[in-house]
Amino acid sequence: MAMLEIGDSGPAVRKLQQALLTAGFNPGKIDGEFGAGTEAAVMAFQHSAGLLHDGVAGPRTLRALGLARSDKLPDATDRFTLQVVAQMFPATPLGALRSHLPPVLEAMKSAGMPDRIMLLAALATIRAETAGFVPIDEGPSRFNTSPRGHPFDLYDRRADLGNHDAPDGAAFKGRGFVQLTGRHNYTVYAERLGASLIDHPHEANDPAVAAAVLAAFLKDRELRIKSALLEGDLRSARRAVNGGSHGLEAFTEAYRIGDMLTDDEDL
Repeated sequence: MAMLEIGDSGPAVRKLQQALLTAGFNPGKIDGEFGAGTEAAVMAFQHSAGLLHDGVAGPRTLRALGLARSDKLPDATDRFTLQVVAQMFPATPLGALRSHLPPVLEAMKSAGMPDRIMLLAALATIRAETAGFVPIDEGPSRFNTSPRGHPFDLYDRRADLGNHDAPDGAAFKGRGFVQLTGRHNYTVYAERLGASLIDHPHEANDPAVAAAVLAAFLKDRELRIKSALLEGDLRSARRAVNGGSHGLEAFTEAYRIGDMLTDDEDL
């Protein structure tokens, strides 16, 4: 009973229908047929439980209904081979992909997001943030540095970033695969990962740390990202990570290429 969806039938669907009814979400006739009524009940339950409301009874939904022991998602990491990811990053040297893809896939798996959709989102995010697939420092720009100021002076007193004063802007500038920015974010993910990012913020560019930060950052936004991608809304998925549409074109291109190359029907 790894996944049940509309069109399925049999004893497993009957158990699902009974569990939904017991939970207070009436699927209609308990007949073992996964039809529109069952789908609607699954979606209502998912909304109530704070799960992705896609109408598919996957591991997390089944676990929440008491029908599965594990809520682990199907592991799709083996689909993201060097050859596949190279097509998502057409201008990136293979050496960078060969070095940094494994820690990213491992970090996503460790964070409980080895499924195809979140792996696509993670890699598309890297493409938007650092097309070279190398953890990098944010560069000075008109958005972070005033015309006659020192580098990143416009970040120094950004309360929304948790910064206090100079040199916080430069110390906690964007770094890594996801461009972690601001004292607040460095503090949150340092505590989450047991890393020394406050005293040594440059460690956010260590490939293993950068991969772990990326995975943790996406985990915090997983439901928003998946909900947007379920609707085909890549702009909102990008905004959930970046807060805007910067890098949207690269994100979209990488996501769509990867989606085509890793889709079930193409395997």
